[in-house]
Amino acid sequence: MGLTGRGIGVAVLDTGIYPHEDFEHRITAFTDFVNRRKAPYDDNGHGTHISAIIGGSGAASGGKYQGVAPGCSLISVKVLDSRGNGFASDVLAGLRWIRDNREKYGIRIINISVGSFSRKTMSENSALVKGVNAAWDDGMVVVVAAGNNGPGRQTITTPGISRKVITVGCSDDHKEVDVMGNRMVDYSGRGPTGACICKPDIVAPGSSIVSCSNCPGEYMVKSGTSMSTPLVAGAIALLLEKHPEMSNKDVKLRIRDRAVDMGLPRDQQGWGMLDVRRLVE
Repeated sequence: MGLTGRGIGVAVLDTGIYPHEDFEHRITAFTDFVNRRKAPYDDNGHGTHISAIIGGSGAASGGKYQGVAPGCSLISVKVLDSRGNGFASDVLAGLRWIRDNREKYGIRIINISVGSFSRKTMSENSALVKGVNAAWDDGMVVVVAAGNNGPGRQTITTPGISRKVITVGCSDDHKEVDVMGNRMVDYSGRGPTGACICKPDIVAPGSSIVSCSNCPGEYMVKSGTSMSTPLVAGAIALLLEKHPEMSNKDVKLRIRDRAVDMGLPRDQQGWGMLDVRRLVE
């Protein structure tokens, strides 16, 4: 359809971004709340993988491994360290920075493939939920991973339990994969939340996804709801390029109405599976 996400800024809260050739000149901003470094880098690889699922051009692979919205601009906010761990305070500082700079960098979408699964954070009154809700209230589309703590009930991680954001589960977690060094199956977080909100909202593929690594010209395979989430964020970038007037609520309703029912329980598949063509048509 000629859509690439051009003109749409996507902020990625993660481990940073390696300036891989697939990003060309589209890393429009980088800020580091972990080590306070100025130039883009990624000492883990997770954030680069996520960012390229959203917006990699596929240049280093002759177009084979292209992201969903290869024309979008990427705003990388490093809130996780080299091991992929972090503090809620840094995630909140990152969200505040995005809110303060959203007009400067044209940020319409926030991708959060980060989650906490501790009793302390599992309420809608938690600081992380309030943080993503504030970004949503500012008009941005916030897309959050459901987490890899399934298949039990109430296993959605925070801030994915927020009733406002779009929470993304994995549509193909029946496949056994390696997630962070562990062999896992049926791992996608399941609802409902502690407040009886149906979650996730939508599912997308997350098993064995090929995307950019934090080495020049190289790719790697990763799995988890972390990989499902940027597929949805990238699809929304295409939608907003075509319909820039849409609000985040419009986007969420469209995601619901255009999802493909997989015939699975609501607390597993949400409204169904992402279909990019149906979403943007």
